[in-house]
Amino acid sequence: MYSILSVATTITLLTSLLIFLKWGNVECKGSNPTSLLTFCAILFTSGLDVGLIMFPLVEFPVYAAEEQYSFANPLAIEFGFWGFLVWVFYFLTTFYFCVVEPKVRLFEIKAVKLVNNLVIIATCAFTGFLFLDSVPNYIEDINDFQKFGLVGGIVLFAVYSSSHIRYVKLLSVSSALLFLLLGLALAVDSGVSLSEFVKTSSGIGEYFSNIQRFFTPVSDYHGWYLFWWFSWSIMIGQFVARFVTPMKTWQLFAALLTIPSVALALWFTTLYYYFINELTVAPVLTLAMVAIGILFVANSLDSLIRLYTDNLGIGIERLGLVTYVLLNWVLIYGLVLLYQFTPIKIEWVGLVVIGLYAVIYCLLFRSRHQFLALR
Repeated sequence: MYSILSVATTITLLTSLLIFLKWGNVECKGSNPTSLLTFCAILFTSGLDVGLIMFPLVEFPVYAAEEQYSFANPLAIEFGFWGFLVWVFYFLTTFYFCVVEPKVRLFEIKAVKLVNNLVIIATCAFTGFLFLDSVPNYIEDINDFQKFGLVGGIVLFAVYSSSHIRYVKLLSVSSALLFLLLGLALAVDSGVSLSEFVKTSSGIGEYFSNIQRFFTPVSDYHGWYLFWWFSWSIMIGQFVARFVTPMKTWQLFAALLTIPSVALALWFTTLYYYFINELTVAPVLTLAMVAIGILFVANSLDSLIRLYTDNLGIGIERLGLVTYVLLNWVLIYGLVLLYQFTPIKIEWVGLVVIGLYAVIYCLLFRSRHQFLALR
C-alpha cells in the first residue's frame, strides 16, 4: 500500500514541477474570482480542519521520542506533515480545474463523476468523524450524548452554511482571521520575545534540509497523513479553483506553497515554544482553540457539501432549504456514525483517489494533443 502511495506522491510532485516549468505563464482564473487573500482564506480553512489546531501539542512529544523522526526536530517534522510540499497536491488540482478541466471535461464522464462525488461525501463524513473521535482529548469530561450531539450540531451548521456561497466565503475569512488572532493571543500568553520566537522558528530549517525524506512516508503515521492529503486533493482543488483571482500559473504555485505555509509556520512555532518550555495553555485559550477548531471543521464540511451538491444538482434551488438541510444532515451525520461503528479507514478513500488520479492521467494521455496545446 505504501509503495503505491510513494509512487503516487512522486508522480504528483513531478507533474507539478512540469506544469510550473512548461505552463508557468498560462493564466489561471476561476469562475467566481475573489481577491488573493480571500482565495487563500478559503483554501486554508477548507483544506484543513481541527487537527491543525489541536494535534501539534499531542504530536510534538511523539516526534521527540520516536527514533524514526530523529533526523529532524519535532517542529520540522510537524511542519513537514502539514506545510509547503504537501500543498503541491492542491496546486496540481487547482490548476487542473482552472485550466484543463474546462477544455477536456473529464469529470463530466459518468463513472468519473460518480467516483469523485462518492469520495467527496466519504471524506466529508471522515472530517466529522475525526472530530468525533478526538473531541474527548479537547473537552474534558464530555460524555457520549454530548459528544454525538456536538458533532450533530456542527454538521447541521455546516449544511446550512453550505446553502449559499456567501456564507462559505464569510465563514472562511472569519475563521482565518480568528485563527491569526488566536496565534497572537497564545504568543502573548507564553511571554515569548521576538528574538526567542525567531530562534524557535529557525528549527523549521531542518525540514528544508531534509525535504527529500518527506516525498515518501517516513512512518505509518506519516503515511496516514499522505493518504489524508490525497483524499482531500481533488475535491479541494475542484472547489477552490472557482475562486482563483486571475494570475499566472507560477504565481498560483508560489501562493499555494508559501502563503499557507507562513501561517502554519507561525502557528506551529508558537505551540512548539509551549512544548519546549513546558508551558501550560491557559484554560480560556484552550477553550478558544476548541471553538476555532470547531469552526475549521464546519469550514471543511460546508465547502465539501457545497461541492457535491453542486456536482449532483441537489442544491436549495431544486430541493428547497428545508429538504436540502435535512437530506444532507442525515447523509453526512449517518456516514460519520458509519465511520464510528465500522472499520472504514481514510486510507481506503486515499487509495480510491490515487486510482482516480491514474484514470485521469490515462484519459489526459489520450487527449494529450489538446492538453499540450494549452496557452
